[in-house]
Amino acid sequence: MHRTAEWDTGGIRVEVQDTRIQTHRVFTVPNILSMARLLGVPLFLLLVLSPVFDGPNLDGWALLVLAASGISDYLDGKLARRWNQVSALGRVLDPAADRLYILATLVGLTWRDILPLWLTALLLARELVLLVAVIVLDRRGYAPPQVNFLGKAATFNLMYAFPLLLLSDGSGWVSSLSAIFGWAFAGWGTALYWWAGILYVVQVRRLLKADAAAD
Repeated sequence: MHRTAEWDTGGIRVEVQDTRIQTHRVFTVPNILSMARLLGVPLFLLLVLSPVFDGPNLDGWALLVLAASGISDYLDGKLARRWNQVSALGRVLDPAADRLYILATLVGLTWRDILPLWLTALLLARELVLLVAVIVLDRRGYAPPQVNFLGKAATFNLMYAFPLLLLSDGSGWVSSLSAIFGWAFAGWGTALYWWAGILYVVQVRRLLKADAAAD
């Protein structure tokens, strides 16, 4: 059984009672929304990469899938809290879907030379750091904390940046404006993404030190 802990991330305290499991049901509306969002990941990647394999440009459909994923991301958390359907499965599916969409977008846009390789490497390195931290926590018997406000803000910035950068792959004033705003969101999103990751690692280190002192 996993232990729980309070997490103070950048002055934003995530209380244990705010993330308690309220149901063990699998097929709740929030979980179904999260599952549908996960199923959209390979579809999104297929649509983005269509021009790479000499297929038609399906960027419009890719953007539609990305927009639907953003709406479902908002709804699944809101409905889970409102309908008391916060579940252990939902706590896994929601961040998993966020990270898989980011990974799929990084792969697709980097393959199409829309994103530079250094930015992709920077974002993937952050994911690797957090993966190591989660493994360390799991070995100490702790469950990872619920996604916090700072991490969500970083994800939202990136999820705004990626479709704008996809739109920038063209000509005309729409593409020019999309490039300006897309890179602005990408810059803020990357900075917040790493900030949230560093604070997370700091909290893990403090927790492990407290455990060591207790022993």
